[in-house]
Amino acid sequence: MSNLDVASPQSTKQTIVAVDDDTAIVHLCATILEQAGFSVLPATNSSEALKLCKNHPGPIHLLLTDLVMLPPEFSFASGDNEFPYVHGHELAVRALRMRKDLRVIFMSGNIDQDLAGYGIRRGGLPFLPKPFEHQTLVTLVQQTLQEPPPSVESLTAGPPGIPKVGDGWVD
Repeated sequence: MSNLDVASPQSTKQTIVAVDDDTAIVHLCATILEQAGFSVLPATNSSEALKLCKNHPGPIHLLLTDLVMLPPEFSFASGDNEFPYVHGHELAVRALRMRKDLRVIFMSGNIDQDLAGYGIRRGGLPFLPKPFEHQTLVTLVQQTLQEPPPSVESLTAGPPGIPKVGDGWVD
């Protein structure tokens, strides 16, 4: 088999947006996933991630996002900002509106009760608790990429009595 018969690694790599407000976590995820053969687009907040989702010229296969990401500074939400600072659940909703074939994995070091205090719910999407083992991350990414993408509706429909996810909480 000649070198021409082998597919270029670039042509077979799946692209992942890795988002966390802790740059060390973004770097760790990028390193682990790149060593596993993925292409990683790092983002340290939801605004950067949304810009990547809108402007990246190629496909994006998966969004790996922290659920609790605090904005760089407090500000009120406004409906006209295309790239607001939002928590991970709202980021997933907005990213799926841009890229319908996107798979999503949430990660957090917070327990469900803490997440509820922020007004965030995990829902039925794949979840990676922090801290995590390297192989756990790679395995979950591989499994999630084999599943169909979630719909925006599945992320925004909540149980009765629970408000639906709306606009972001900060700009």
